[in-house]
Amino acid sequence: MCRKAFNMFDKDASGTIDTKDLRTALSALGQNPTEEELFVMISQVDEDGSRCIEFNEFVRVIQFNKALSARDGDELDTLDAFVALGGNLDRTGKISMEKLRSICEEFELTVNLDRLVKDNDRDLNGVLSYDEFRALLS
Repeated sequence: MCRKAFNMFDKDASGTIDTKDLRTALSALGQNPTEEELFVMISQVDEDGSRCIEFNEFVRVIQFNKALSARDGDELDTLDAFVALGGNLDRTGKISMEKLRSICEEFELTVNLDRLVKDNDRDLNGVLSYDEFRALLS
């Protein structure tokens, strides 16, 4: 599939695509990086500085973008859990120990919640911010 997408944008069969066509090729594969992500990808894979992407570089771009997508998916799952426990979508708010404890009990989770919270509640106030909650899950 990568080879097919690459060849579709290598119109002159030179074995390279230019960077402006890279976005279109990635879109054809269902990947939509931001301008910043695209710049980072290109800077990390364009070994010869030609500003043209060869097939082996293109494959590395695909792998890089998939890693970004996975990371973003994990972040969205964490955010969803934070909101479900009482936090806000903009990553503000706090999760109370009581709410977290009741969820663990409801799902019969056998975790040492006191230790986890103690290790991650940086300000020791008995509630978790988004960053503290994210650290608790990692």
